[in-house]
Amino acid sequence: MKQSHLFAKTIRNISEDIKSVSHKFLLRGGFIFPIGAGIYALSPLGFRVFEKIKNIIRSDFDKFEVQEISMPIVHPARIWKQTGRFQEIGDELWKIKNREGEDFVLAMTHEEIAAYIAETVIKTYKDLPVLVNQFQIKIRDEFRARGGMLRAKEFLMQDAYSFDRNEKGMDESYEKFYESYKMIFKNLSLEVVSVEASGGVMGQGQSHEFMLISEVGEDKAVFCEKCGYKANIEVLVNAKNCPKCEIELKEASAIELGHIFKLGLKYSKPLNIKFKDNEGKDNIVYMGSYGIGIGRAMAAIAEVHNDEKGLVWPQALSPFTAHLISLKQNDESGKIYATLLKSGIDVLYDDRLDKTPGEKFADADLMGISYRIVVSEKTIEKKSVEVKKRNEEKRELLSTEKLSSFLLKNFNN
Repeated sequence: MKQSHLFAKTIRNISEDIKSVSHKFLLRGGFIFPIGAGIYALSPLGFRVFEKIKNIIRSDFDKFEVQEISMPIVHPARIWKQTGRFQEIGDELWKIKNREGEDFVLAMTHEEIAAYIAETVIKTYKDLPVLVNQFQIKIRDEFRARGGMLRAKEFLMQDAYSFDRNEKGMDESYEKFYESYKMIFKNLSLEVVSVEASGGVMGQGQSHEFMLISEVGEDKAVFCEKCGYKANIEVLVNAKNCPKCEIELKEASAIELGHIFKLGLKYSKPLNIKFKDNEGKDNIVYMGSYGIGIGRAMAAIAEVHNDEKGLVWPQALSPFTAHLISLKQNDESGKIYATLLKSGIDVLYDDRLDKTPGEKFADADLMGISYRIVVSEKTIEKKSVEVKKRNEEKRELLSTEKLSSFLLKNFNN
């Protein structure tokens, strides 16, 4: 991609009201476009990071045969009324009517729809267990949308559901997702902790949140330094001591990045998801649900991986493999760009003629792409390029003939 054609621009000055590091750098680096309070569009840079997060999740889900589906955002309210949540959930649930006056809701979550679809598919014990996942927009009328992608009104979620024959099967599916989430966050370069959590309006059984300890987090996690107990503070109403060993709990601000629930029969019973067992008797399906906010994950990565100059994307999440910078327009830069593309290397080529070298370097640091490759008159004389990793100060000259093989070998290693 030539940077002169990139559908995004870096920003030098932003509102002083923007406090979180991730919000500042994602805006300034040209990754997101603010549309309204809590509503953002993605630039090609942001979209590429989203796709890399999604593919890391897909890769781990493939290990235990999670099938990908897609469910709608607009839901007939009659389905939500069957579970009672249409009446139970407050203003956070966006309720609309069509031209005939029929009630609909905008998807803040998809338990009802997943169960509704499952009722048409699951008929006998042979159809179970089944695990499905989607990446879909969620809409919640947040009272205080703030922090950029950390708390938005519209956001993309990884959104999975499990269907099992009995409670034991539900527990086994839950454990698969629990272990998968630990690996996913590790691959996203995020050091999260799993804590006991409340099911809230979603579930009715065991629940865990995966939280990143951070000063900008709006949630509170408590933990015991003696026995290792960890929980969302909501679980311990007015309690200050550990429920296991009675010593005083420590408290920290945290960002909730993932949440998993044992749903039991909460949705399957009112929506009548039955299956016949091997004796021909009807049974109710047990469910679980599992979600990661993709935009919030991107923001959390930006909160952790940055320096005073801008973002420092982990290699697995860098929007491009390399940022090729031409200090002066020359044929050699174009040839190197063409060679990298031919080698299958994803590269952003800063071919802009109206920017100084200093401006180009500043933009490269702000965007945080893993490798910076500089072509100048001096490097051309030596038939080489200057290569630098974003998170290192060391620069080295590398032969143009060896550049492609160097990047292919070192990227993500």
